[in-house]
Amino acid sequence: MEDISVITAVHHPLRRRIFDYLLLYGTAQVTAISRALASQVGSISHHLRMLERAGVVERVADPHGDRRTSWWKLSRSSMTWSADDYPDSPADALLAREADRNVIRRQIDRLQRWHHRRRNGELADYDGYNSETLGWATPDELSDLADRVQATVRQWHDEIDTDDGQTRTPVFFFARAFPTEP
Repeated sequence: MEDISVITAVHHPLRRRIFDYLLLYGTAQVTAISRALASQVGSISHHLRMLERAGVVERVADPHGDRRTSWWKLSRSSMTWSADDYPDSPADALLAREADRNVIRRQIDRLQRWHHRRRNGELADYDGYNSETLGWATPDELSDLADRVQATVRQWHDEIDTDDGQTRTPVFFFARAFPTEP
């Protein structure tokens, strides 16, 4: 179960973008993050400290030995939670549900931006991927499915050789599995 402070720290819009940036690019300097996210250096530094307090990022030494610059990396690459994880705290359950709603909005926004870019001729070489299915599962089987999907995504991610000279673009993958009706 995630500590609610981790969930609320990451699901601030700018902090989530910082998390995503570090997930894609690895260790980065504050100024580079600031430029990439079109935000002020002071704001990025503030939000990095908030993420550091939550145990999501950590400071690292400047790879060039310059002690005047601030470099950061992720301490973790994923989070999983449910509002049901907080049965003893209605306030924490409410925060977890709101974070989940933010995640869903972000997923839909990304999908809509991709469709827009695709229609405008950008990303012409990239076809999207869509898959859905319907089946039966117990709560334990649904949890097993989630674990298997996460393991597959981690394996796929780890097998990509980003130093092979090929041109790549960031790819967003999301999957949801939940009880439903036909």
